[in-house]
Amino acid sequence: MCPLFETIKIENKILHNLEYHNERLNKSRKNIFGCTDIIDLNDLISIPEDLGNDVSKCRVVYSEEIEQIQFAHYAKRQIRTLKLVECDNLVYTYKYVDRRIFNDLMDSVKTDDILIIKNGMITDTSFANIVFYDGKKWITPSTPLLRGTKREKLLRNNIISEERISREDIAHYEKATLINAMMDLDEGPMIEISNIIY
Repeated sequence: MCPLFETIKIENKILHNLEYHNERLNKSRKNIFGCTDIIDLNDLISIPEDLGNDVSKCRVVYSEEIEQIQFAHYAKRQIRTLKLVECDNLVYTYKYVDRRIFNDLMDSVKTDDILIIKNGMITDTSFANIVFYDGKKWITPSTPLLRGTKREKLLRNNIISEERISREDIAHYEKATLINAMMDLDEGPMIEISNIIY
């Protein structure tokens, strides 16, 4: 079985959103491996003194148990254009280390990233959940491939809402942004709807 991973944001030597990472990690371990014990990453992650106060990321690889904890400085990706790509058979319910399917899809396009359509509905990009702005509120698709930790936090705090969004619905929005563990709603790239390529 392929291992899974969590990417956790570190800023000023503080782990962010750990409650949601713990929740997803333990839910994945239970659903895939049948584990009933609870792992608290706060007890296992020791931030290196030399990491600095800038934004960094911690990558935790796991299966039944924690297999590896790594630290790296974070470099934000510049995303201005998205290419719609259809992939009806893509399943990525859990955050597996094996991401070859995304790499293969990316190899076929010449844009900054892809926006994956599954059964006619908007899902995610290759590395982030997407959120659309309709002029009043931010809305994320209710059909994501992966329910990201940042997405979950923003939904529970009523900062964003979710709706079914088809490829035809995209034109009704003003702009979009990307969110993931490393990017909050106001930190992701602002993408003009005209830069989403059909």
